[in-house]
Amino acid sequence: MTEVRPRAASASLWERDAEIAAVKRALDVLCADQSSAGNLLVFQGEAGLGKTALLAETRRIAERRGCTVWSTRGGETLRSVPFNVVRQLLQPALVSLMPEEAREYLGDWYDIAGPALGIADPGEGQADPQGVCDGLVAAVSRLAKREWPLVLLIDDAHWADQETLRWLTAFTERLHDLSVLVVVARRPGEVSGESARHLDAVAAAAGSPVACLSALTPDATAGLTRATLGPHADAPFCREVWAVTGGNPYETVELLAKVQDSELDPVETHAGELRPLNRSARGGGLVARLEGLGIDATRFAWAAAILGTGITVDLVAQLATMSVEVAQRCADLLCSARILTQPDPADARPGDGDLEFVHPLIATAVYHSIPEALCTAMHGIAAQVVTDSGRGAAVASRHLLRVHPDDDEELVEQLREAAREHLAVGAPDAARRCLERALLEPPLPEVHARVLYELGCATLLTAPATTIDHLQSALGMPGLDGDTRVDAVIRLSQALLHNDQLEEAVRTVEAEAARHEPGPARMRLQAVHFMWEGIHGETAAQGCSRRLADLARTCTGRDNSERALLILRGFDAMTHGESAEEVVELCDRALVNGRLAPGLGWTDTEWGIELLMMLGSSYTYADRLDRAESLFAEALRAYTTARWSGGHLSLANAFLGLAYRRQGRLKDAEAILRESLELAEGVGRRLPLHWSATCGLVDTLLARGRVEEAWTVAEQYGFAPPYPSTIVLPDTRSVRGRLLLAVGRTEEGINELEAAEKTAASRGGHNPVLAPWALDLARVLAMTDPARAAQLATEARRQAERFGTDTAIGEALRCAAALETGPRAVRLAAQAVAYLEASPCQYEHAAARIEYGIAARSSTELNRGLSLARSCGADGLVARAEKELETASGLY
Repeated sequence: MTEVRPRAASASLWERDAEIAAVKRALDVLCADQSSAGNLLVFQGEAGLGKTALLAETRRIAERRGCTVWSTRGGETLRSVPFNVVRQLLQPALVSLMPEEAREYLGDWYDIAGPALGIADPGEGQADPQGVCDGLVAAVSRLAKREWPLVLLIDDAHWADQETLRWLTAFTERLHDLSVLVVVARRPGEVSGESARHLDAVAAAAGSPVACLSALTPDATAGLTRATLGPHADAPFCREVWAVTGGNPYETVELLAKVQDSELDPVETHAGELRPLNRSARGGGLVARLEGLGIDATRFAWAAAILGTGITVDLVAQLATMSVEVAQRCADLLCSARILTQPDPADARPGDGDLEFVHPLIATAVYHSIPEALCTAMHGIAAQVVTDSGRGAAVASRHLLRVHPDDDEELVEQLREAAREHLAVGAPDAARRCLERALLEPPLPEVHARVLYELGCATLLTAPATTIDHLQSALGMPGLDGDTRVDAVIRLSQALLHNDQLEEAVRTVEAEAARHEPGPARMRLQAVHFMWEGIHGETAAQGCSRRLADLARTCTGRDNSERALLILRGFDAMTHGESAEEVVELCDRALVNGRLAPGLGWTDTEWGIELLMMLGSSYTYADRLDRAESLFAEALRAYTTARWSGGHLSLANAFLGLAYRRQGRLKDAEAILRESLELAEGVGRRLPLHWSATCGLVDTLLARGRVEEAWTVAEQYGFAPPYPSTIVLPDTRSVRGRLLLAVGRTEEGINELEAAEKTAASRGGHNPVLAPWALDLARVLAMTDPARAAQLATEARRQAERFGTDTAIGEALRCAAALETGPRAVRLAAQAVAYLEASPCQYEHAAARIEYGIAARSSTELNRGLSLARSCGADGLVARAEKELETASGLY
């Protein structure tokens, strides 16, 4: 759909000197150095102001400088086709590669991005949309390095599909790492919602302000008129051209072409004829002119507008039910009338077809001129034509969406198949549209519940409130039985959780479990029930731990439902501070030869990420950090290999960072937690995964002694109340309280730690390592309320001994030593060192050594602690030990 310029090729470039200069400057930078940062230019203007011509001129300038240029454009009727625009963009590169070459260039991203680009078959199940987006970014990035200097032109971006706009947003945010010039043209307005937000983000990523194109001035219009019609065009005639067209370059060119066709003398006496000529070039006038070409030509134009892209004489002939000979005559006639044209060879790409509309305005006018009933019928025929051509249900679905409901069983199945194809390439919104349309048909009673269930699966994370309605309706109908029904209930509970209906989520799985006889299905539901109760909610359900313990006693780990219950029981026992030895024994029984069981891996969707995070957390706080690190490192590898980006990868990084932090590998913990937080930012704030990343990073920075930086992170990322109702590790209130104390906001810190105490009591949490509020509160109250401080320290030590890990007991003894003086303080500090030396937590060991060295006035212990602190990256402890060694006297 390249804009034709039959009489005045540079018409739309009049008064565009500033924009062309910006293009040339950007190309200067691009072509000067392959290591230069990328650049983004955004041109905005109403229809007909010359955006397409400006991009065409950019192509000409770039190609003269030896650049590779790839171009694409959105289409008004094609916005429902996922990845349509980015596929067009990359086709010139992809068709030039053999399959082996494409796999080599795209590397690990081939299986992720390939299906979205149409060069690889999709895998089974649902692709991760964020992973597909990241794969497309990687694909273009790798191809860009191969094709430098590369220019990407995206016209009519306001009509691009949402999946392409998501990719474009992510890609333009990474341009600083790529030597690529991206030029985007769009109309203002036109879109809303997610697409508008993506376009705003693209504009914000531009290095220079958005260039807003304006209409031609009267002087420029006069110059263009005389350049086209001859210098004898008089001033009144030129002024009337400007008044009639409003200075719109496209309308001006079309009007002047009509003047030439009618052999009108461009003088004042004929100026009155300009308005009727202009009306015939657009809107109703264009439709009347089309009808004047005859019924066959009109039908041909309508069929071309229905297809929208890939317009060939053969396809149009099938859709318009005419012979190929008649269709060819119509095509020639429409080209002569400047309604259709052949694609510009510079922009041509496989699949474009033989013809395109001269301008999007013409395509829009023609499409909207089709009688409504006929338009609907033609879309139905187009769906069949596209399907018969072998392009698949997903490609045909944009036509199927426009067909009137008619109790068509076959149409429902076609839409379900299209939805599956969309999900497989990472386009859940497109799948949702297909399934919502299938419901309107409507499906047969025995199929209706299945369609609702599939729709609920497609919208689970994107529209939880809508998912709830769909799944509740599906579960109220016949048609969902066995494992499918159980899966629907579990997905419904997940949607309720995402919609902040926590108690309803618990009740939903509890009620469904009561409907089943003892067996695998019931046990799976019970496991999910306990999982939601264990992770979510400010208060623990009465008797939940007891019921879970009773159920877990019957489990041997023979299937994944039993393994899940063992993990849940282990996590519950850990959070309540029961025997760590029993916690580890329960978790070990959930493994098969020390590894995750088949079907219970990180990328298996039946159980979800929460269960395995609970398993790893239990090992973490039970001092089995070797197993915790192994589990979380496996998660990171699994998600990286599968290209699961976003939330899954963020959580894997966050929990691996937690394991590193507990080990005392503070530098490694900080690095991976920063990566987790960056990923979490892309998913959204105030979500549990964002809290995990932020809280872990603040905790690690405090351990490193970088208090000001910890405060800055907390302020920047909203690490403050209100907190999520889910359990977040490390404990949010304990870390926030410690942070407030560290920056000198003592009263607020005490209040925060006391709030942590209340929360722990409501949840039945009695593990002083998991939620170490008591130890910090005892230390800060030592001077103002020594009795309360002693009581807290004594209770923390009792709980630590009950839990039984070296870390818990050693930390409780450290706190007790800090409340004492003289020989008793030395004795307690020595006992703390003895326990923490056997602990895998090296930061706590280093702190205990230094505190013991200070209490015992021992340079030997201080130097040992200093060495440990340096190996941990604990700069604050290092500074403290060095200061004591330099300034203290009487050390031995």
